[in-house]
Amino acid sequence: MLHLLVAALLLILWALPVSADWLCDGDRLQLERVAGAVDVRGLAGGIPNSSDGTLPGDGILLTWRGTTLQLPRTNNAGPPSYTDGRWWWREPVGEAPEFLERRGDVIEHACVPLVDAPVQTH
Repeated sequence: MLHLLVAALLLILWALPVSADWLCDGDRLQLERVAGAVDVRGLAGGIPNSSDGTLPGDGILLTWRGTTLQLPRTNNAGPPSYTDGRWWWREPVGEAPEFLERRGDVIEHACVPLVDAPVQTH
């Protein structure tokens, strides 16, 4: 019985989305990974282009400045990246992620991990 309970708990925790918090251009950004539905039947070689535990069809939810963005994972090589054509997020390589916005020109938003953000005093 205990084994069944532990197995059920592990399945529940495995299915929970992964989240992280950043400070981007001075405002808190919350990131939540969302697993997509990938059907692997018929793929003899497994799933192509799996990177850092993410698969094609996965996505992220970014909540920033009162807006929630749902960005699907790209099939670009390298660290996982996500875009909807206007917004772009690439997983951190080193310390900071790439967070870009296309509005005619490309706007780069500077992000630091929330735990590393400077404390503001009033």
